[in-house]
Amino acid sequence: MITITRRLEFDAGHRIPRHANQCRHLHGHRYGLELTVTGALVEAEGEPDQGMVADFSEVKAIAQRVVVDAWDHAFLVWRQDRAVVDFLATLPGHRTVEFDQPPTAEHLAATAFRLLDAAIAARYGTRIVLSRVRLCETPNAWADAGRGA
Repeated sequence: MITITRRLEFDAGHRIPRHANQCRHLHGHRYGLELTVTGALVEAEGEPDQGMVADFSEVKAIAQRVVVDAWDHAFLVWRQDRAVVDFLATLPGHRTVEFDQPPTAEHLAATAFRLLDAAIAARYGTRIVLSRVRLCETPNAWADAGRGA
């Protein structure tokens, strides 16, 4: 088995309302999203992805459609953070994504893993599996979500 990883980036705002430090304030990040898939090399002679686990551009397209297009330039908000949810609702055309938990790096990684796992399985069946999602909140801080995590 071989693993491959594809990285995408997007910009989004969030806040962690009960955080004891700076993250309780409205702010944004340039997030990095890495998805790692595992599978066997395609060995069929003449196939477009012969010698690959999967075409990087196909893996990117799935992540783009499932996570990045939805979260990019949005405000990622905890549904219970009513003051912010209500405020954002007053902004015409504003992109807001609500979550059942505070939008920490850990929760966003777990949510992205769940969404991407279903999309990878729908596209590839059991030929490849999503092994890990890494959500980088900054270049120096990230959360990993994977099987059994």
